[in-house]
Amino acid sequence: MPQIGLVSAVNLRVQGNSAFLWSSRSSLGTENQDGCLQRNSLCFGGSESMGYKLRIRSSHATTRRLAKDFNPLKVVCVDYPRPELDNTVNYLEAAFLSSSFRTSPRPTKPLEIVIAGAGLGGLSTAKYLADAGHKPILLEARDVLGGKVAAWKDDDGDWYETGLHIFFGAYPNMQNLFGELGINDRLQWKEHSMIFAMPNKPGEFSRSDFPEASPAPLNGILAILKNNEMLTWPEKVKFAIGLLPAMLGGQSYVEAQDGISVKDWMRKQGVPDRVTDEVFIAMSKALNFINPDELSMQCILIALNRFLQEKHGSKMAFLDGSPPERLCMPIVEHIESKGGQVRLNSRIKKIELNEDGSVKCFILNDGSTIVGDAFVFATPVDIVKLLLPEDWKEIPYFKKLEKLVGVPVINVHIWFDRKLKNTEDNLLFSRSPLLSVYADMSVTCKEYYNPNQSMLELVFAPAEEWISRSDSEIIDATMKELAKLFPDEISADQSKAKILKYHVVKTPRSVYKTVPGCEPCRPLQRSPIEGFYLAGDYTKQKYLASMEGAVLSGKLCAQAILQDYELLVGRSQRKLAEASVV
Repeated sequence: MPQIGLVSAVNLRVQGNSAFLWSSRSSLGTENQDGCLQRNSLCFGGSESMGYKLRIRSSHATTRRLAKDFNPLKVVCVDYPRPELDNTVNYLEAAFLSSSFRTSPRPTKPLEIVIAGAGLGGLSTAKYLADAGHKPILLEARDVLGGKVAAWKDDDGDWYETGLHIFFGAYPNMQNLFGELGINDRLQWKEHSMIFAMPNKPGEFSRSDFPEASPAPLNGILAILKNNEMLTWPEKVKFAIGLLPAMLGGQSYVEAQDGISVKDWMRKQGVPDRVTDEVFIAMSKALNFINPDELSMQCILIALNRFLQEKHGSKMAFLDGSPPERLCMPIVEHIESKGGQVRLNSRIKKIELNEDGSVKCFILNDGSTIVGDAFVFATPVDIVKLLLPEDWKEIPYFKKLEKLVGVPVINVHIWFDRKLKNTEDNLLFSRSPLLSVYADMSVTCKEYYNPNQSMLELVFAPAEEWISRSDSEIIDATMKELAKLFPDEISADQSKAKILKYHVVKTPRSVYKTVPGCEPCRPLQRSPIEGFYLAGDYTKQKYLASMEGAVLSGKLCAQAILQDYELLVGRSQRKLAEASVV
């Protein structure tokens, strides 16, 4: 597919002799006092104009400029076509699993399944159970959908989110979900590049551009080899040699690396520490919000495998608005259209057990009880552990959960009084000791777009030492780091760009911390307790702690419940019979 961008908004300022661009100044607009021509908007490819100024220096003004001052036209908001994902093996595998719910025999007695947690794991579980003809009852403790992708509106009507959420081409179950809901157009695909800030060159970036004409994994290899700003050729060679065992050993080798950290694995393979410092600190923080000395190497190898085995695997898209409205609500509407229920402000206080140790009901904070034919906990693992009945805690399946602990993470939003120039219409790896990734959401996201001001959304990680600090301390530290990324535009004392407002969202326990030795502790979705199941990205599935992992876990949970249908119907009939005798 040719890479043709649909330009939604542009910020063009041409310096140098630009007479060759247009033969007539009058066609452009009026000249202002600094010698620039202005026109209010420009759009191509049938896209919406977003009202941005087109500013082009007139020939009268530019003749005074030297040719060396010429800057290329800068496109600041491009929506690329949806990549060709539908024919990949992983996409087709995910599509087949989705279709199995729609084509399964309609149940003679639809099950009522009570699901705790309306994050992507719980929403996915409910969606696919509803597709199979059952009646999910989804309970969410808070007044907002999404769990770890939740977002809120402030008094000005601006959104602030739990995290900076990126949708990859290598997310086949997520991509299928968008298609099934008919909302593929809500993903804004970006240029296929990985862009890293250069700490030793403040304000500059290093790009790894994936060539469109090359297949996978050659496009990824070329993207790495062509970038000479981060690693030297000897370092690239040593890194490639170090990766050989993973490439030759396959999945069994990858799984065996769970017990070693990224940093230790690199040293064991003879990979220079500078490779870890230049590349894998950024990758580790982006994947799990921790540094390479803590992260399991299995996590990195799985990510590399997923992102590099498909041509568009590492290509990124932003949602065109807030996740609760643009992604979660369509799932809720789908569930409700099939007869399911979604209830907010329904916090579970206790799991009430029957005499045989199975679940009798969920007791909510308001004292009400919710009964069903099966029960699912799709909350973060720390909440599962908090509400586990005492009778279950020594069962090995649940006892292993003790090692799975959510990692703290902080998401920072800062609205500035001006449009920042030193940014891109893409995700950026900050390579800062305090920050992980960031994006100018006023450029990357349609709903958040602002032609005059920037809103930076940044992931503050690792956050363990900062989670208890005040918002003002976190903002002060963030501004010091931003002064290095935007040396000409931002200063820590706000003598340049000024903060109009900010929001700091703290999540003390987010995705599980993927430290060495965790993989054996991840539970299957079907528990040893008859009629009780788990969903969530920490449960056993092949896409790590991610949005894709959460969606897949929900599908696997729904699949397990369908497989247990006869058993669950039999349990319900026995309970009815016992109740009638009493």
